[in-house]
Amino acid sequence: MTKDLDLDRSPNPVDRHVGLRIRLRRKELGVSQEKLADSIGLTFQQVQKYERAANRVSASKLWEVARALKTSIAYFYEGLGDPAQQAHGDDGRDTVHDFLLTPEGMELATLFPRIRRTRVRRRLLDLVRTMAEESEADLEDTESAEEV
Repeated sequence: MTKDLDLDRSPNPVDRHVGLRIRLRRKELGVSQEKLADSIGLTFQQVQKYERAANRVSASKLWEVARALKTSIAYFYEGLGDPAQQAHGDDGRDTVHDFLLTPEGMELATLFPRIRRTRVRRRLLDLVRTMAEESEADLEDTESAEEV
């Protein structure tokens, strides 16, 4: 399969964003996929597909999801920005969305805002940044060693 065909199969960034927002709101309220699915007349597998953007959410189903999760439809689009002002290409959002769809990402996104002390939050961010930089340096060292 060619690379162009693979790109065509990747979910639309808006669908990924909406799916992530569905998951975030559901988790925020402590609602299981099964409970959400029952309340909107779907299977939990379909909710999973919406959250992963494997399937698109229709306008009517998004309205039902918003009602079930006690929020507005606009909530699911928050953070997208103005499409007329966005540059084309990946600005790192796909990586962030992929991370937030993992259990660790979801837990971090839920717990980090609960840390009230700004200094502690900054230090945690510094720690993570340092670990990420060290990880990148280790990867570069490994790649250099493989070239020799």
